[in-house]
Amino acid sequence: MTQHDQGLTTVWGAASHQGRRRTLNEDGYLATGRVFFVADGMGGHEAGEVASAEALAALSALADVEQVEPALVEAYLELAQKRIRAIETDSGNAPGTTLTGVLVDEREDVPYWLFVNVGDSRTYMLSGGVLAQVSVDHSEVQELIDAGTITMDEARRHPRRNVITRALGAQEGVRADFRYIPVALHDRVLVCSDGLTGELTDAQITTILLEQPDPERAAAFLVDAAIQAGGRDNITVVVIDVTGVDHETLGSSTAPRPGTEPDEDTLPREEHEARSQGV
Repeated sequence: MTQHDQGLTTVWGAASHQGRRRTLNEDGYLATGRVFFVADGMGGHEAGEVASAEALAALSALADVEQVEPALVEAYLELAQKRIRAIETDSGNAPGTTLTGVLVDEREDVPYWLFVNVGDSRTYMLSGGVLAQVSVDHSEVQELIDAGTITMDEARRHPRRNVITRALGAQEGVRADFRYIPVALHDRVLVCSDGLTGELTDAQITTILLEQPDPERAAAFLVDAAIQAGGRDNITVVVIDVTGVDHETLGSSTAPRPGTEPDEDTLPREEHEARSQGV
């Protein structure tokens, strides 16, 4: 899909699959105009697919907003939070979802990426042939990485790698992370659920993104590669390319973060502790 808007041209493609071991796809994505999000309904929670759909439905209204800023996005996230917590389940447990993505905003006629993230789904930027993770995982293993306790490679095998510290719906008062980066010609942005990053390394993802210039084919190739690597979870990918910028901006580089098993559920920390204690 191609979008021409106020001097900025973007082309994007998306793909989603339930994976090899899931019978239900609890992921969802929103790709329209200047708004791109992926939501991952948390496995093991009733109505996870409803939670992800509610989050994306609430945020879809941002596609009609000319001037986007974090405070406005937070207002729509609060709406999503209320809708998700109102979902009724047989067990009474609150469903939840991660959310990650990017919007295009104008600041003094200069286009900027506004990145948004809650949970461990990820958003990356490929610029100058280098892939950088823009979002920061809200997870226990990320906290251990930040503390220098484990390496990125160790995190991929850590027993608590699926325990997240923030999620929409599953907790009250959830806060999103925001980050602005100027848009530059030939930027490529990847938005994905952890079904992709749980199967493929950043190096493998980079190779596919560099070899597949068409965003629709790139998204499909990434999903297929994750399935072939195991497909233990739902996999969703959105790829956005900047193919035209009337007012070229200086690129902003960000350093990448350092960095045969059964399918496992992503859980908020509170529920993981309850399960561990047999509650």
